[in-house]
Amino acid sequence: MATIYLIRHGQASFGKANYDQLSPTGWEQGRVLGRWLTGKVRPQAVFGGDLERHRETVEAIATGFGSQLPDMQVSAGFNEFDHTEVVNRLRPEWADRAVMARNLKAFPKPARAFQEAFVQAVRRWASGEHDQDYAETWPQFQTRVLSAFAEMIDYADGGDVLVATSGGPISVICQQLLGLDDARALALNEVIANTSVSRVLYSGARRSLAVFNNYSHLEAEEPGLVTFR
Repeated sequence: MATIYLIRHGQASFGKANYDQLSPTGWEQGRVLGRWLTGKVRPQAVFGGDLERHRETVEAIATGFGSQLPDMQVSAGFNEFDHTEVVNRLRPEWADRAVMARNLKAFPKPARAFQEAFVQAVRRWASGEHDQDYAETWPQFQTRVLSAFAEMIDYADGGDVLVATSGGPISVICQQLLGLDDARALALNEVIANTSVSRVLYSGARRSLAVFNNYSHLEAEEPGLVTFR
């Protein structure tokens, strides 16, 4: 059986003008993963979404890997959902970044306060009760991701594949493989670490989740590199 390595991107630049780029920690996470993958996998293909943090994660992995990786095949189907829209539909005032920053600073732990709001916002989005508020609904997101996953397997033609993507798409793929309901799938998304690896075995029509959210490469080299946002 061949293996698909679903990799969540390295830590992005939360709070910066351009969120969609890796932080210094994100770059190092990618390099550590590349070193860990060396000798373990010879990918036939590399895929990623068209987000900057996906591309940069592959670049960081390639640096650590130390040998040539296949060129990344871009598939927008592996993009994350629009987290900015999802959060702003719950908290419209946060469309103004200065207001959001001011609100969060009022909490002893701003990052935790944002995470709690983010979880509420995603649950609202996925509930199906407010679909008219979103450019892409939860069911549309699921369909997009699973279509990209199927197309990627057809392209790989039985070879190992690295996929740089985000927590949302990984959760949707795991949901399908494990037969989870939406609530459990969303709960998975809350715990997926940056540059963690989830492994899917496939052969013909068979698909099996073998490993979920492995970030032992970070723990082994530098536990302080483990991040979830």
